[in-house]
Amino acid sequence: IFMVLSLLSIVYGALRCNILAIRIKYDDYDVRVKPAAYLCIFLWRSFEIATRVAVLVLFGSVLRIWVFLVVLLNFLGFCFYPWVIFWLSKSPFPENIEKELSRVGTTIVLCLLTFLYAGINMFCWSAAQVELSDPDLISKSQNWYRMTVYYIVRLMENAFLLLMWYIYRTDFYLYVCAPMLVLQLLIGYCMGIFFMLVFYQFCHPCKKLFSSSITEAL
Repeated sequence: IFMVLSLLSIVYGALRCNILAIRIKYDDYDVRVKPAAYLCIFLWRSFEIATRVAVLVLFGSVLRIWVFLVVLLNFLGFCFYPWVIFWLSKSPFPENIEKELSRVGTTIVLCLLTFLYAGINMFCWSAAQVELSDPDLISKSQNWYRMTVYYIVRLMENAFLLLMWYIYRTDFYLYVCAPMLVLQLLIGYCMGIFFMLVFYQFCHPCKKLFSSSITEAL
């Protein structure tokens, strides 16, 4: 019961962050979110987060040491990604975050922001993409390519982790239909991707402002 309540709480938080990110990106427009959009986001985040957590738990139950390496690589990769993009853009260091902050204070704030960004992306696609070269520190453009790469790599990673669990599973899972469980988790993650596509294609409140739809981008 507590696990279900925790999952619902996290999914609700992800839903609110999605809506908040949309309002920040399109603050010049009157954004009206319909009930269908709320439903799609809720199902999208539910399947995405639940299956991701389940995959990590199963993998960690048989390969306890290796799960720390997987988590660490994920965290460091997403943590340094915004900094790498920032350095490649050769943009000046952000100075207008807060006038009272020194350069060291600004660096600490940016590091904490990227830590939060990395923590979110370990489990689901972040609603707001960090862009250190932007004055608002948030990417205002819709990058379909980055989103597509994220979900393809994440699906492949989940499949690999489930394969390792299947190979090294212990007698504890003797009465569990392992192939069916693997199939259910992979289908569950694909269902999350499906509802994400439905949301951006049909239910996004600002889909008319996109330069191209997600199906065209794909």
